Amino acid sequence: MTVTISSAENIVDDAEVSLSRLAPLEAVLFDVDGTLCDSDPLHHYAFREMLLEINFNDGVPITEEFFIKNIAGKHNVDIALSLFPDDLQRGLKFTEDKEAMFRRLASEQLKPINGLYKLKKWVEDHGLKRAAVTNAPRANAEVMISLLGLSDFFDAVIVGDECQHAKPHPEPYLKALEVLNVSKDHTFVCEDSVSGIKAGVAAGMPVVGLTTRNPEHLLLEAKPTLLIKDYEDPKLWTALEEFDKQAAAAKPAA
Repeated sequence: MTVTISSAENIVDDAEVSLSRLAPLEAVLFDVDGTLCDSDPLHHYAFREMLLEINFNDGVPITEEFFIKNIAGKHNVDIALSLFPDDLQRGLKFTEDKEAMFRRLASEQLKPINGLYKLKKWVEDHGLKRAAVTNAPRANAEVMISLLGLSDFFDAVIVGDECQHAKPHPEPYLKALEVLNVSKDHTFVCEDSVSGIKAGVAAGMPVVGLTTRNPEHLLLEAKPTLLIKDYEDPKLWTALEEFDKQAAAAKPAA
């Protein structure tokens, strides 16, 4: 199968081969925001409303473009530095208050990415290990995972705050491999942000990128192996079917 996502970009042409080279597959690693759930609109709303309250940008609401460029997928320290370059402590307190607002919104409005539970069943049926790897604060990650009914699904939750370096550094994904005791050569990553895709690629794993909210051309620059709309995308299932074909071919004849 040839996956043509953009004729202007050089992305891996044969995604099913690229993923199937991981056989025998041992694990799948998932980002949280935008990868398990469509949470960016809630983050955008919380940032927009709270920044308006302090007359940020002379009271002009932040746009989605501003949100994507300066906030989406980034660690809160980096966000604080971007929004409040002259007062990091103020920025950190602001992001802390914003996360509390986000959790209130999430408790009422959080929705899973389309097809998430179909992929969850595939992962479970294949006996794979799994971890959530996120730049979100642990409180946020645990709330979202719980609301999605995935608390018992994940073997581990790796948080950027608890690593020396957050994404786009590969450390959170490398830590996940260590905790799960699996090899990067038998694991792939699901991500929706530029920083997350870069982290997975830098950790030496193929990354399935989701175009949940971030522009396709920006995601492609981070070099995902495969780019999909959501977990119902036929491109994903064509690639995953290769694992089943390989397993069937490896079974001895009766």
